[in-house]
Amino acid sequence: MSADDQQFLDLLSSIPNQIRRYSGDVAEYVDKYVDKVADEIRDTLATADWVPDYVRPKVPDRPPPIQIVPLSTFQRFQDWVSRNKILTGIIVVGFGYATYRTVRAGRLLRKTRRAKRARNGGRLEVVVVAGSPTLPLTKSLSLDMERRGFIVFVLCHSAQDEVAVLQYSRPDIKVLSIDVTDPPQAGQSMEKLAAYLQAPHSAVPGAKANYVALKSIILIPSLNYQTSPIATIPPSSFADLFNTHLLHPILTVQSFLPLLTSRITPHSEKTATPKVLVFTPSIISSINPPFHAPEATVCSALSAFTEVLTAELRPLGIPVTHIQLGTFDFSGFSPARAGPQTTGVLPPAETLQWPESARHAYGRNYVSQSESAISAGRIRGLRGSSLRDLHHAVFDVIDGTEKSDVVRVGLGAGLYGFVGRFVPRGLVAWMMGIRKVDELSAWERSHHDNTSEESEDGEDGEAGEEGEAGEASEFIPVTRDVDGHDVWK
Repeated sequence: MSADDQQFLDLLSSIPNQIRRYSGDVAEYVDKYVDKVADEIRDTLATADWVPDYVRPKVPDRPPPIQIVPLSTFQRFQDWVSRNKILTGIIVVGFGYATYRTVRAGRLLRKTRRAKRARNGGRLEVVVVAGSPTLPLTKSLSLDMERRGFIVFVLCHSAQDEVAVLQYSRPDIKVLSIDVTDPPQAGQSMEKLAAYLQAPHSAVPGAKANYVALKSIILIPSLNYQTSPIATIPPSSFADLFNTHLLHPILTVQSFLPLLTSRITPHSEKTATPKVLVFTPSIISSINPPFHAPEATVCSALSAFTEVLTAELRPLGIPVTHIQLGTFDFSGFSPARAGPQTTGVLPPAETLQWPESARHAYGRNYVSQSESAISAGRIRGLRGSSLRDLHHAVFDVIDGTEKSDVVRVGLGAGLYGFVGRFVPRGLVAWMMGIRKVDELSAWERSHHDNTSEESEDGEDGEAGEEGEAGEASEFIPVTRDVDGHDVWK
C-alpha cells in the first residue's frame, strides 16, 4: 500500500467523526430554538381566553424579577475606595500628617515658655548670643530671651558693639567682649565666662546665692549679602566676605568648644548640657540662583561646617541644631525713615557701572532676576513671618521640646527647601526670568596690554596709574547698605 492510499484511508476514517460533530451542533441549535418557540406558544395559550381550562397549559414558576436598588452614599464611597486604593492611602497619610501638625501647633501655642528660676526669683540659666548687636535678629532674640527669664550674654567685638548692647537697657543682657582672631584674648574671655558660671549669684543683696548654668550658644552670622555676577565681584571683596561671614563664625564656635566640652558646674550642682544653635539663611542656598554666589557659597559652607560639628559633638552628648531661616518681618526693629526709601542702587542703574562686556552678557538676566519673586532672598509682596515664630522655635530647641537636627522656620524656608531638592534647576531659573543670551560681545583687549605697550615707550609711571585704573574698572564698586555699613562686612 502506497503512502497516498494510506492518506486516503485516513481521510475516510475521519469523515464519521466530523459528521457526528457537525450533526450534534446542528441538533443543539435546533433544540434551543424549538424550546424557545415552545415556551412562547405555551405562554400564548396559557394567557388566551378562548382556550378551555382543561386544555390550557400551566405556566412554570419563574424566579422573581431582580429589583435594582440605588446604592447609598456610604456604599458608593466604599466602592470608590476599593477602586482607588493608592490614592486613598495618599489622602489618608496626608490628612493624618496635617492633623498631627495642627494638633502639635495648637499645643505649642498654648505652651508656657519661661526659663527656670530659683525660689527667690533669681535667674538660673544663661544664653550666649554670638551675633552683631546691630542686627535686628540679634536684638530681637536677645530681648526675647531676657524677657523669658534668661541671662543673656551678647558677644561684642568693638566698642561700638558694646554701646549697642548697652542701649538695650536691660540689666540681664550683658556684654561679653571677645576677639576671636586673637586666641589669647579669646581664651581670657572664656575664662571670665567660666568664672561667672562657677560663682554663685544672688538676685538681690542679702538673698540666697544660686549657681547659673549655660543653656545654649546661639550663632547668628550676618544676613546681608551682595547680589552681582561673579565676574564683577573684586577678589578683595570675596576675601572680605569669607573672612567676615564664614571664617569669623567658625572661629567663634572654635573659641567656645573648650567651654562646651568641660564641666564647669560645681560638683554639688546638677550638670547642664548646653546646646549649640547655628542660624543660616535658607532661601537662596536652597535653590542656588544666578548672581547670588556670595550668599550661596557662604551658607552652603556653614551648613557643611554645622554637619561636621554635629558629628563631632554628638558622642559628647552636646546637641547641635541647624536653624534654617526664611523671611521675617523686621519692621518693628528697623528705623523709620521719612520720604521714599531706597535700598541701594536699582538693578538697571547698577548694571551701568559694569564693564561693557559684563553688561552685555549678564545685564538682561540680572535685571529680570532682581525683579523676580525672591530677589535678594526676600519673597516679594509678602511681609514675612512674625519673629514670634522664631522665638518659640529657639526656646523649644533650648528646653528640649524640638530635637531635630535641622529646624526650618520663617516664610519660604520649607517651601524652597522642597523646591531645591525636587524641582529641576533649569525650571527654577526660567521662572526667575533667566533666558539664553543669543550673542556674546566681541573680545576686547584688556587695559594691561595697553599699559605694557606704553611702559615700553618709557611712560612707566603714567602707565602704572592707567593700569591700576583699568584693573579697578573691571569691577563694580561695593555698594553700601541702608545702615551705612558695607554689605560685605
